[in-house]
Amino acid sequence: MLTEQIVTFSYTTAFWTWNEWELELDWLALRGVNLPLAWVGYEKILVEIYRELGMTDTEILSFFSGPAYQSWNRFGNIQGSWNGELPMEWIDAQSELQKNITRRMVELGMTPVLPCFTGFVPPAIRRVLPNAMVVNGSSWGALPTQYTNVTFLQPLDPAFTMMQKSFISKQTALYGNITHIYTLDQYNENNPESGDLEYLRSVSHNTWQSLKAADSDAVWMMQGWLFFALSAFWTEERIEAYLGGVGNDKDMLIIDIFSESAPQWQRTKSYFGKPWIWCQLHNFGGNMGLYGQIEDVTVNPIEALADSKSLIGFGLTMEAQEGNEIMYDLLLDQAWSASPIDTETYFHNWVFRRYSGTGEISKEVYTAWDEIRATVYNNTNSSIIAVTKSIFELSPSISNMLHLQGPDGPHSTIIAYDPADLISVWNLLFNASRTNPKLWDNPAYQYDMTDITRQVFSNAFIGIYTSLINAYASPNSTNETLSSIGTNLVALLRTLDSVLSTNPTFSLSTYLSEASSSTENATLQSIYKKDLRNQITLWGPNGELNDYASRSWGGLVNNYYVPRWEIFIEYLKAVPMQRYNETELKSRLRDFERRWVRGSGNETTVHRAQVSVELSDVLEEAAGTWSGVFGK
Repeated sequence: MLTEQIVTFSYTTAFWTWNEWELELDWLALRGVNLPLAWVGYEKILVEIYRELGMTDTEILSFFSGPAYQSWNRFGNIQGSWNGELPMEWIDAQSELQKNITRRMVELGMTPVLPCFTGFVPPAIRRVLPNAMVVNGSSWGALPTQYTNVTFLQPLDPAFTMMQKSFISKQTALYGNITHIYTLDQYNENNPESGDLEYLRSVSHNTWQSLKAADSDAVWMMQGWLFFALSAFWTEERIEAYLGGVGNDKDMLIIDIFSESAPQWQRTKSYFGKPWIWCQLHNFGGNMGLYGQIEDVTVNPIEALADSKSLIGFGLTMEAQEGNEIMYDLLLDQAWSASPIDTETYFHNWVFRRYSGTGEISKEVYTAWDEIRATVYNNTNSSIIAVTKSIFELSPSISNMLHLQGPDGPHSTIIAYDPADLISVWNLLFNASRTNPKLWDNPAYQYDMTDITRQVFSNAFIGIYTSLINAYASPNSTNETLSSIGTNLVALLRTLDSVLSTNPTFSLSTYLSEASSSTENATLQSIYKKDLRNQITLWGPNGELNDYASRSWGGLVNNYYVPRWEIFIEYLKAVPMQRYNETELKSRLRDFERRWVRGSGNETTVHRAQVSVELSDVLEEAAGTWSGVFGK
């Protein structure tokens, strides 16, 4: 079984220390994962092979992206950093961390999937190898040209094999001869230079041969995402040509990355015989909405197993790992069952394990989780294909916020269930603590109550927002009405912030601390924290992919989302509907967003999330203040 996809190393694990990785590897081992991706410290080996070619450290380091963006640099989507150059201190430390990670993986009986040379190189390749066969990759994410159009050394060039052999040799020297499986993606959301079938076949053939030249037992693992994301380019004949360049099927392993919603294995005839893994993507960019497709991850994998002779495993390929843990547990347990899991029984047993040790588990708790199983985690609407985003995390506007669909667009905001169902769940779980107060001593119960409360408030926000927009559009609109609704909207967000701030997992300060803990250098700490703040807000240097990786975190809600909504409300009060100008509004919002990313004026306030407050007291007060939200 496989776990994690490449961007998880940016959206979730970018700033992890060994403490977090040790827990992660235990979690994987307990669930039977035997093929984990191990992609930390990649840049260390690249530095060495680029130095061998004669590149300067300035040429090399200026090519790498910041810690929160390394996945897309490795994919060849972006180059460089807009928040400060990646220092050698970071690169060296990550390589040492990789030694611990791979050592523990092997101790636990896992086969690490290691990186290799992909072909994406600094522009200085043209100086040190003036005759090299290089092309510029396509633009990505609407980023400025200086940060995209990455230089690609074509596998047809003998230098590609030379660098592949050097890379794998150095990697083996660092971490040992621990695997023969290598992750390599050349066209992740990048179009090839040509759609000619022979060209595509020759690219993959030479890539495969470079791996075999470096390791005679090498297996090339690649994601099948490109065939979905760039389906207009990747016709069936082009896919067959590209995969056909690898002459031995067993030398390639395809990750069907989005099997639960957008499987590609059927249209590719099971990847034309190449071994492949059925995977659940589920989560884009760290979206925190409660969501699941329990039938799709229990029934569909078993049907695929019967229909495809080359299916060899199941796995998780979420973009970020936070939240909805039961959906990940469910698929990993399904991998051990020859028939679809009975989800009713599974949820009952999962609840028993989760809440054991804090007294008798009441019927209310089991009922609550069965309700959430049958509603929140049982999406069957094919137009809703992944975890949804709370609209309060989006840059405010009077339109284009509700009912958005992803992943083709940047966000998905459709709720796949009746919000009243979740209110019922919340009341059942909260009332269970009245008969068994020991539940509050259970970290899992604390987490679940925080998470479900977060979603209840997120759903309630939609109604207040709708009221605000309707009032603004009304010919009888007054500033008093807008102020009243706006005050209510902001108050709800501030209450939500107080709930989130009781739990470190939901607190911005936790992640800022992670980002700065790897160094004592104050300048580097500032760069790393800015990198994190940028990723979860603007994403790109100028708001490209704005809010794609947004989070509902204490400190972030109060100090980033609330000010944006206050700016929005003040704009509505100052500008009548007939003179509403989206560009003008976005300019005001962007000024604030950029200041926040720089850290201007927010470093002292976000750390209020570290104050210890009892969740039970906060929820009791919230339920009293917002009785209508909780169905009281």
